[in-house]
Amino acid sequence: MKIRTLAAGLLVGVLALTACGKQGSPADEAGLPGGGTQLPTYTLAQNVDVPGSATFARINSKGGLTIGVKDDQPGLGQKDPTTGKYTGFDIEIAKLVAAGLGYDESKIAYKTVDSGARETAIANGDVDYYVGTYTINDKRKQQVSFAGPYFQAGQDLLVRTDDNSITGPDTLKGKKVCSVTGSTPIQRVRDQGLTEPANIVEFQKYSQCVDKLATRDVDAVTTDDAILKGYAAQDNSFKVVGKPFSQEPYGIGLSKDDSALRNKIDDILQTALDDGTWKKIYDATLGGSGSPATKPIIQRY
Repeated sequence: MKIRTLAAGLLVGVLALTACGKQGSPADEAGLPGGGTQLPTYTLAQNVDVPGSATFARINSKGGLTIGVKDDQPGLGQKDPTTGKYTGFDIEIAKLVAAGLGYDESKIAYKTVDSGARETAIANGDVDYYVGTYTINDKRKQQVSFAGPYFQAGQDLLVRTDDNSITGPDTLKGKKVCSVTGSTPIQRVRDQGLTEPANIVEFQKYSQCVDKLATRDVDAVTTDDAILKGYAAQDNSFKVVGKPFSQEPYGIGLSKDDSALRNKIDDILQTALDDGTWKKIYDATLGGSGSPATKPIIQRY
């Protein structure tokens, strides 16, 4: 069996049922992911100025934003192959920030960037900022700057529903474990010796790992629990082990030297956390997976 890239409408139905939402709810009618709640409307900021930000000056000069995202993560960042529309929690956060900078969705160009190419895309100016399950860590902070975090995740394991041999990271010895090249999770598996080096499998996209899990070519997929719960909701032949073994703060990646824009984005995120907008975004997207919301604390890196 090969995992299909689901159209946004089908994903909506799966996630809504997983959250025990009713068909025909306002969210279903609007074509929104989640368990029966509407996405918020983002207030477009007027006369925005970010003094000292080279990135914001570039945005203004071209009259729009290029935002780096993922395209294969259900509930977070997924592209409908038919319509080309991007949906999910990360996409909504990207739109929220854009509105806070004075740009509505019509001025956004989404650019899919895989995990291993994120720092290069930011450094080269290929994207103005990046919102795509981008874990903040010290190594990355040497190359890029982070606003946030806007979400707190934890590394977990996705396995086949009929496999009861994997119950946590301490049971991975002798098992083939798959994740994305350049990601924090696969590096943790390697550094901690959770399985043998020959059993570590890497691809450019998580969906490729999930395909290999379905065909029994690998035994587990590891990454952040938010991502894995999206896949488990999409296909009941998979389950999440449910024993997170890390903390993965998701940040918005941007140019390392652009502290002015970083501070502005932090302000936008803090306002959304304070006025309930963040919670509404979560409920309408990742909330459909059944995973409760935990508000992050903005760190102002």
